[in-house]
Amino acid sequence: MRDSHFRFKIIGMLLMVLMTVETAWCTGKYDYIDISNPMMKKIPMAVPLFKPMSGNADENQITDSASKQLSDFLTFTGYFKLIDRGAFLIDSAQSDVAIPQYKAWTTVGAEFLVTGAVMTQGNQLEMELRLFDTINQRQLIGKKYTGQTDDQRKMIRRFCSEIMLRLIGNSGIFDSQISFVSTAGSGNKEIFIAEFDGSGPRQITHNKSINLSPALSSDGKYIAYTSYAEGKPDLFIQSLSDNKISVVDKKGMAISPAWVPGRFELAATLSFSGDPEIYLLTGNGKIINKISDSSGIDVSPSFSPDGKKMAFVSRRAGSPQIYVQDIGSGKVDRITFYGNNNTQPEWSPKGDKIVYTSLDKGVFNIVVTGVNGNGAVQLTQGTRDNESPSWSPDGSMIVFSSTREGSSKVYVMTAFGTDQRRLVDLSGQQSEPKWSPNVTN
Repeated sequence: MRDSHFRFKIIGMLLMVLMTVETAWCTGKYDYIDISNPMMKKIPMAVPLFKPMSGNADENQITDSASKQLSDFLTFTGYFKLIDRGAFLIDSAQSDVAIPQYKAWTTVGAEFLVTGAVMTQGNQLEMELRLFDTINQRQLIGKKYTGQTDDQRKMIRRFCSEIMLRLIGNSGIFDSQISFVSTAGSGNKEIFIAEFDGSGPRQITHNKSINLSPALSSDGKYIAYTSYAEGKPDLFIQSLSDNKISVVDKKGMAISPAWVPGRFELAATLSFSGDPEIYLLTGNGKIINKISDSSGIDVSPSFSPDGKKMAFVSRRAGSPQIYVQDIGSGKVDRITFYGNNNTQPEWSPKGDKIVYTSLDKGVFNIVVTGVNGNGAVQLTQGTRDNESPSWSPDGSMIVFSSTREGSSKVYVMTAFGTDQRRLVDLSGQQSEPKWSPNVTN
C-alpha cells in the first residue's frame, strides 16, 4: 500500500473529516421520516461487512468490528431493522462501496444501505462510510474519517449521528452519556458513567460513602451529586477532567441537583434556612438566589429546555406532587392530581412533556404527561418498581431503574414505553440513571 493513500493527522484523539461526498440531492430538502407515531414501522437497513482495502490482519478485524458496531448503534435507537447478512445477494468484499447494485438490495427488502471501506497503517486508521437510498437509487451521505485505531468507535458514532440527522432530523443520542449510582465492586453507592448504550461503565467517585442523584452538566465537563462523604448530605460538583471538587457545605442538607440547560448553573434543594427550598447556584456552588418559597418541602428541580420554567416536587398541598414554576414571574401551577405520591419529574428536551414516577397500588411506575398535566400515560407496569426516568437528549428514549429482575438495575425504553430492555451489565445494584445532553468530543 502506498503512503499516499493515507492522510493522517494525529493530534491525540482528534478526528478530522477530510472529505464530504454529497450528491446534488443533498442541496435539497429531505422529507424526514416521521417518528411521532408509536406504531411506526422500523426502517429496513442493510449494513454489509466493510471492505478492507489492503487485506492485512488488523484491517480485516476492524472491518468486522466496525460494521457490527454501526449495526448495533442503529438497532439500539429503535428506528431501524437491520437486514440479516445471511440474506444478502452480494459479497461486500467484491462490490464497489461507491456504486452499489441497488436492485440486489431492494430485493432483500433494504430501503437504505450503508457501505464502508477501511485502511490501516500501523495504529493509524482511515474509514470511508456512505449511506444510500436504495429505493430512489441515490447517495445521501459520504464521509471519510482519519485518526488512530482507538478512534474507531468515535468514527462510527459520528457517522451514526449523520444518518440520524439526515433521516430523522436530529443527531440522535450517540454523543451522550448516562450517569448512575452503582454498588458494583465495593458494595458502596458510588457514581458511575457509561456511554449512551451502557457500554464502558467507569467509576467516578471512590469515597466509599453514599453518593446519590448524579447529573452531568450541559457541556459534559462536570458532574453534580449528593454525597455523605463528610457525614451529611452535601452537594458535590466534580470536574471530570482533573477530579477537582467544589462542596456546598452548608447547615442541613443539599440534595437533588439539576443543571440549567446550556448554562454553567444548577439548582438544588438546600435546607440551611430550615425549610428545604430550591436554590439557583453557580457551577462552582455559589448561591445566586432562592427559586421556590413555600411552607412545604420543595425538591427535584428540572428545567424546561429554554430554562424559563422549572418542574419540581412539593408537599405544599400535603402529599408529594409535581408543580411547574415560571422562573420570571414566580407563578406556580400544580400539574399532577391523580395519586398521592408523584415525584422525580424531568422535562423533555423538546419541551412538550414531563416524565415522572408515580406510586399507584403500592408500586412505583413511570408516567409521561403534557407540561400542563393533560394526557398522562403510564409507560411501565408490573408488580415491581420502576423509577428515576430520564430523557435521552433527542427525546426519543427514556432511561430508568427497575426492580423487575430482583435488585435494582438500569433499563431503557422508547419514549412511547416500547422496547424495554436492560442497559448496564454490572454486579450489585444500579439506580438513579440520568441521561446527559449530547457532547461532541
